[in-house]
Amino acid sequence: MSAPQDSSTPPEAATAPVTIDYRIISLIVACSIFMEQLDATVLATALPAMARDFHVNAPAMSIAITSYLLMLAIFIPASGAMADRFGARRVFSSAIGVFVVGSILCAWTTSLPLMVAARVLQGAGGAMMAPIGRLILLRTVERKYLVSAMSWTLVPAFLGPLIGPPLGGFIVTYLDWRWIFYINVPVGALGFVLVSRLIPDIAAESHATRFDFPGFVLCGVGLGCLLFGFETVGQGSELTRALVLLAIGLAASIGYVIYARRRENPLLDLSLMKIDSFRLSTIGGSLMRITQGAQPFLLPLMFQIGFGWSAVKSGQLILATTLGAIVTRSFTPRLLRRVGFRNGMIFNGVLSSLGYAVCALFRPGWPYPVMFVLLFCCGAFMSFQFAAYNTIAYENVPSTRVSAANSFYTTLQQLMLSVGVCAGALILKTAMVAGGSKQPELSDFSIAFLVVTLISLSSTRWHVKFAPDAGHELSGHRSR
Repeated sequence: MSAPQDSSTPPEAATAPVTIDYRIISLIVACSIFMEQLDATVLATALPAMARDFHVNAPAMSIAITSYLLMLAIFIPASGAMADRFGARRVFSSAIGVFVVGSILCAWTTSLPLMVAARVLQGAGGAMMAPIGRLILLRTVERKYLVSAMSWTLVPAFLGPLIGPPLGGFIVTYLDWRWIFYINVPVGALGFVLVSRLIPDIAAESHATRFDFPGFVLCGVGLGCLLFGFETVGQGSELTRALVLLAIGLAASIGYVIYARRRENPLLDLSLMKIDSFRLSTIGGSLMRITQGAQPFLLPLMFQIGFGWSAVKSGQLILATTLGAIVTRSFTPRLLRRVGFRNGMIFNGVLSSLGYAVCALFRPGWPYPVMFVLLFCCGAFMSFQFAAYNTIAYENVPSTRVSAANSFYTTLQQLMLSVGVCAGALILKTAMVAGGSKQPELSDFSIAFLVVTLISLSSTRWHVKFAPDAGHELSGHRSR
């Protein structure tokens, strides 16, 4: 994510001399994001084995996942304020340390209550890693390299959720579920050392204000309840509980909006939406992320239930989207330089959406290589689109508000991906009820993919509102 020093000057990164290659900084940040993304999903396949060791029912283990999500909802909004007050590098390395300690404690637990406590600690560290890692990129990478640097951070965002479940299944089958947490230790320890030695020391901001504790509470309650409500709806269980959670979350969120309008420096600064590039990227990106959140939910179910494939075969095909994202990363800056942000987001946004519409046509008789290539293209289109969003959003954000903008944007990302899972589940179940089937049929999956395609296509309305020369200093594109 990017930000200039004021509404008309280059981002803060442009004035911060950097002696370390931006690719090294990008990879360090990308690895931390991957670790956090992987841990958020890898646990799902290990829950039955953990339940046996803890002597509880498997459904009771869901709290081990939701407790982690709760910490993300609570601490992501506070990440910008923490970085401003204590320094981005210090908070980033501390977050990695907390995450690693939480991982070790998770591996050592012998009961469900202890596991929940360890996951809470782990989630508190994980919540800080992704947003502050991106903030470090904004403040250390030169403007001309920012698009390429941001592209690297998209790879773990695609890779983690996709390989998490199959990796968890492999570990549970051939090793022990505790290794799910042990694998974080060497990666995190290496990351801690690299951050300390290679990431430039970014001092705390002189404009840092008193921490907004009331806003912190309102955001935590609002976002936490909304996330849990969406998760509960997506699982199709306890609808009454889900509605109560959503109602509380909505009430707390409305309360925060009223509160934030009266506070000069709120935790999540809603006045940022007055900045055109930030507002348009936030709204358009949110619509696209709903569809992106639905994909990892719908595709594995369709391949395993609708096609009757094994989890291994399904996972291999889904990895095509990650490969597409990785390959696209290399030429995203050149493509943006040629077509510009506005044209790129308009046309690529349509292609990204239509890629999901093609998934609605998948059938067991289709050649495996054909589906692999199509999913590869889906990943490539989405990778380009989110690289553009994550860079153009902060074109006109003043440097003094970079941290606030980063927290706002990352919080909304997390929420919209959860909304995407909920939307995919609701559409699928509605199609099942309409068709009178107890198990989802292929036609039900087709309907779900077509509906989420329409959601992402609606983002085109916001893409066309960008100025023709939007982001030209970031991309090097010159409109005619």
